[in-house]
Amino acid sequence: MDQELRSLTERLRQESGGTPAFDRLGATRDHAELAEVLTAPGQPLWARELAAFRLGLAGDRRAFESLVLLLNHRDPPRCASAAHALARLGDPRTARAAAALATNELRVAYALHPVRLLAALRAPESVPALITTLERRLRPHDPYRKVALACVEGLGALGDARARRVLNEAMAHPALAEAAVRALARIPEQQRR
Repeated sequence: MDQELRSLTERLRQESGGTPAFDRLGATRDHAELAEVLTAPGQPLWARELAAFRLGLAGDRRAFESLVLLLNHRDPPRCASAAHALARLGDPRTARAAAALATNELRVAYALHPVRLLAALRAPESVPALITTLERRLRPHDPYRKVALACVEGLGALGDARARRVLNEAMAHPALAEAAVRALARIPEQQRR
C-alpha cells in the first residue's frame, strides 16, 4: 500500500469514527461510486477527500476539482494528500492550478504544497511560478520562510537558468542561503552563463 494512502486512511478513519461508510469507500473499486461522493450533497469532508484521493491515484480526472480545493485547504495533511494524488492524476490542468495557488498572495499561508507540487510536476508553468513566489518571499520580515525554502529547493531540483537571479538574491537571506547555494550548483554549467 502507498505510504501516503496509508497515512490518509489512518487519519480519515479517525475523523470518520470508523463508520461502515468509511469502510465501504475505502474498499470499493467502483469509480462511479467514488465520483458520486464528490458531487452528492451532504457528504462529509473526510468522504470527499477519500474519494478524490482514490480517484486521483487511479488517474480518474473526475477528482481534479476536489483535489485542487483540498490542495488549498487550511489543514496541511489534506494539502499533502491532495498534492500526492494530483501528481499522479496526469491531468494537464494540474500545473496551471498549482501555479495559481502558489502565486496567490491572499493564500500564501497555504502555498507550501502547491510549490512542492510544481517542482514535482516539472511543467512549463513550474519555474515562472516558483520564481514569482520566491521573489515575493524575499521581502524583509516575510513570515513564510517554509514557502520560500520550498521555492529555492524546487528551483534547484528543476535546474533552470532562469532561476539564477532570484537564487542569487535568496543567498542574502540567512535562512535560505545554504539552500540557494545548493540550488545554484544544480544548474548545469552551460546554463549558468
